[in-house]
Amino acid sequence: MLINKDIVMQKVQRFGGAMFTPVLLFTFFGIMAALSILFKNTAIMGSIADKGTIWYDIWFIIEKGAWTVFSQLPLLFVVALPIGLAKKNSGRAAMESLVIYLVVNYFISGFLELWGPMFNVDFAQDAVPGSGLAMVANIKTLDMGMLGAIFIAAVSVYLHNKLYDVNLPEIVGIFRGSVLVIVAGFFIMLPVAFILCLFWPKVQLAIVSLQGFMKASGLLGVWLYTFLERILIPTGLHHFIYMPFIYGPAVVDGGTKQYFIQHLPEFSTSAHTLKEMFPQGGFDLTSMSKMFGCPGIALAIYATAQKKKKKIIAGLLIPATFTAILCGVTEPLEFTFLFVAPVLFLVHAVLAGLMAMTAYAFGVVGVFDGGIIECAVENWIPLFKYHPMTYILQFIVGFAFTAIYFVVFRWLILHFDFKTPGRGDDEEDKLYTKADYKAKKANDEYDSKAEAFLDGLGGKTNIVDVTNCATRLRVNVKDGTLVANAKTFIAAGAHGLVHNKNAVQVIVGLSVPQIRERFENLLQNDISNNESNAISPSLLAFATGKVVSIDDVPDKAFSEKTMGDGIAIIPEKGIITAPADGTIIMTADKTGHALGIKLTTGMEILIHIGIDTVTLDGTGFKTLVNPNDNITTGDKLIEFDLEKIKQAGLNPITIMVITNFDQYTALEFKSLQKAKAGISIIATY
Repeated sequence: MLINKDIVMQKVQRFGGAMFTPVLLFTFFGIMAALSILFKNTAIMGSIADKGTIWYDIWFIIEKGAWTVFSQLPLLFVVALPIGLAKKNSGRAAMESLVIYLVVNYFISGFLELWGPMFNVDFAQDAVPGSGLAMVANIKTLDMGMLGAIFIAAVSVYLHNKLYDVNLPEIVGIFRGSVLVIVAGFFIMLPVAFILCLFWPKVQLAIVSLQGFMKASGLLGVWLYTFLERILIPTGLHHFIYMPFIYGPAVVDGGTKQYFIQHLPEFSTSAHTLKEMFPQGGFDLTSMSKMFGCPGIALAIYATAQKKKKKIIAGLLIPATFTAILCGVTEPLEFTFLFVAPVLFLVHAVLAGLMAMTAYAFGVVGVFDGGIIECAVENWIPLFKYHPMTYILQFIVGFAFTAIYFVVFRWLILHFDFKTPGRGDDEEDKLYTKADYKAKKANDEYDSKAEAFLDGLGGKTNIVDVTNCATRLRVNVKDGTLVANAKTFIAAGAHGLVHNKNAVQVIVGLSVPQIRERFENLLQNDISNNESNAISPSLLAFATGKVVSIDDVPDKAFSEKTMGDGIAIIPEKGIITAPADGTIIMTADKTGHALGIKLTTGMEILIHIGIDTVTLDGTGFKTLVNPNDNITTGDKLIEFDLEKIKQAGLNPITIMVITNFDQYTALEFKSLQKAKAGISIIATY
């Protein structure tokens, strides 16, 4: 069986977006854990932080709560993944996933308790890091960490999407819905648990080997890790690179972030360097490019902009750069040059890897994966007193690379004449405004953006599913050719667009959860302006091709609306289909280039193929219907030879005119870039 790469990419991107749902919690809990450790340190706070004081007790309690997310990562992913992956009833899918995950762990516990030696597992030992065992919801089981949780959650969501709506006979109706999903999961997890007992200990050995390899690879490993984390951002697959490192278990149990924060007291009192104590921390230096690389990029774009546009470009770059530095969100800046000059993004990824590698060579390690505030709380504030030279060197390396970024980007932009913001025409610059980068938007702006994005994606009928990550609305569509270009989305308030066939990512920014909510409401709304219903009937595209306003038709009889209002399509295929149900009232018998339809709603429509095609005397035209024939939406009406029309030097643009349009005051034609016959909604009335 052939594998459809497009479908695989859609699934992988959707999965990557869903993984980000729980990750959004990590920044807050990481900062709180770091603050708790900081405020309990007597070397910084003095005697107020002595054990037994009220101050100490308060922060001790806060620290306990701050470890919630990191201590329960598997459960968090088991519950959170269905929120992004389930096609419907995600709340119930989350419950099903949790129950199935607990079931499989109880099964594993039973297998190991009875036959541990057969699986090469010493089940009698304590479940501590490094033992291969763990306690999950008070169940002693295999330590599968986040990877095991993700696998079980994925299986659970698959069962949910397949079985949740299965209609069982009334006699067993109690087993419908979530119960059926869990029942199926119960029996499926029995062999799965046995297989995991057989193979997961071998996976644990492989992970240990990977740890050794990455530790031994040194500078090259740090460069490669950082390069891949950056270069995969446009695909949305960068989560798969950094998550096993930062959140475990690729190089250290629990991940570099949890390990580093937990050991802050030790790091702050040891005479050893940070790199000696925690060499794995080189795999968490991605913030270097955010804090130091992005300013260099912004300066280069500003310096190469036309003089008359520098103020406008500054309004674009300043908030985008501060977003990268303060919050660690780089897409608003990166996507200003990614589409006009992809090679710059490649250079950016290479330089980011070199910066992290250089900083690591000078002894810089830690948890530098967020913005400057997060980096300060988790690194500089608690440790600068004890490791000042490490961080001084970090800033020296960082500012040196700011200069390198500036020089390299400026040279590339000028040498290859890349049309970065400020170097193109006026229309392009108008697409980027300072307002696009404000983090806080009013609710009506969310609504308008969601509507604009839905239209740009081809309308409600073109949407398969939708999810999001931290900054992107991720949508799978039925027909990728109906998706508008990036400029359309940017004009509507997006920062950019990633379009890979039927997998689409709209770069929204930090307001993406609010946009997704409005977007899903539009999909579920029965009176959406993209859905055909009794209140607002619609007309589907009568041909496949580029949509043109009737005002732009190169024939005054149509453009001046002498015969009525309408819309035109430049056809890509020689087929005309019925825009709605109705009856044929007229055909051009001899020429075959036009016909008239009266819809069941009373609307009268004329479809005319080409300009002056009557001169062909029917050559290349075949009418498939006759007067008084009843037709259904999507029925083929006319076949014509598109190439013959072009060879005759005639324009094949095809026009649909509503001759009694004045009787339909709610008539509205859609602003589409492209339409597909029988699928795209081109008008409602």
